[in-house]
Amino acid sequence: MKTYQYYVYILTNKVNTVLYIGVTSNLEQRIWQHKEKVYRGFTSRYDCDKLVYYEEFQWVHDAIAREKQLKGGSRQKKIDLIVSTNPDWNDLSIGWHS
Repeated sequence: MKTYQYYVYILTNKVNTVLYIGVTSNLEQRIWQHKEKVYRGFTSRYDCDKLVYYEEFQWVHDAIAREKQLKGGSRQKKIDLIVSTNPDWNDLSIGWHS
């Protein structure tokens, strides 16, 4: 039986002023799409391509529920979550793409 992985992630821009929350089944590919601005939309408009946080889930419905929970929370809760695991707001995808 194949196990699936789903991810909830938070992106920001270079100066950490905009936050974007998304869900995907292929985190590396999705981050590449954000960095290359493959799709027009919020992240390309606000230059959000720095991965600062992510969580992994086995079931898609758990990932979607977490995405909704995070989106419904305050900006400060999102900042606190990022700082709890990535206090310097480093791009966690550095080195993923050549």
